[in-house]
Amino acid sequence: MMLAEKITSVIVEDEAAAMAALQNYLRKFCPQVEIVGTAQNSREAIVLLHELRPQLVFLDVEMPFGNAFDVLEGCQDIPFETIFVTAFSEYSLKALNQSAAYYLLKPVSIEELVLAVNKVQQQLHQKQWLNRNRIIMENARESNPGMQQVILPTLDGFDVVKMQEIVRLKGNGNFTDVYLTNGTRKMVCRFLKHFSEMLPHPFVRVHKSHIINIHYVQSYHKGAGGYVSLNDGTEVEVSSAYKDNLLKAFQ
Repeated sequence: MMLAEKITSVIVEDEAAAMAALQNYLRKFCPQVEIVGTAQNSREAIVLLHELRPQLVFLDVEMPFGNAFDVLEGCQDIPFETIFVTAFSEYSLKALNQSAAYYLLKPVSIEELVLAVNKVQQQLHQKQWLNRNRIIMENARESNPGMQQVILPTLDGFDVVKMQEIVRLKGNGNFTDVYLTNGTRKMVCRFLKHFSEMLPHPFVRVHKSHIINIHYVQSYHKGAGGYVSLNDGTEVEVSSAYKDNLLKAFQ
């Protein structure tokens, strides 16, 4: 079921050509989006968002006078959904994936744009408010990776956990089973590859189906690849292809 109402939106983008392209794509392919304002830098954006209070912001990650995280910092009191627009940056992509944020890589794909807008529209329709913006901002300020938060999209909604609460992850078809320090398991709507690319040290992929947090390793047992024993009593196979990953992590 789609919303009949328009989604009020602001575009924050410092490149004129990129701004024009995004406006054109939205008018042609996302008629449910009403563009109520634009800004070219973080300072303009903070003022404009307080004035207009849109439902959705298309937010360039890097721009003059600050970046997307500065905009979020300056707009903590305003609830809005965000679709980030970014050129490839390993740091920004890890931060956005970690927070289950919606983002588009430049140059913007029309197909990905429509998909992201539809996801936001669904969130607004179902009133599933999750303050991803706050989590992204807090993670940007937190220097200890273990204390940074990860949003886990589940079949029922979302769970928010700190990285240090994750013991291991196991691929489960189109899903990933995430095992936590409190003994619970979360079935997350992401492939294991997503976490392999997003989670930093101390997470290490040791098998095509397994990622472990090496802080919870009790012992390693040699073999072709061998296996590790974890604090929660589980044993995880280490494949020969990923054995070096594990050994390097302990050097």
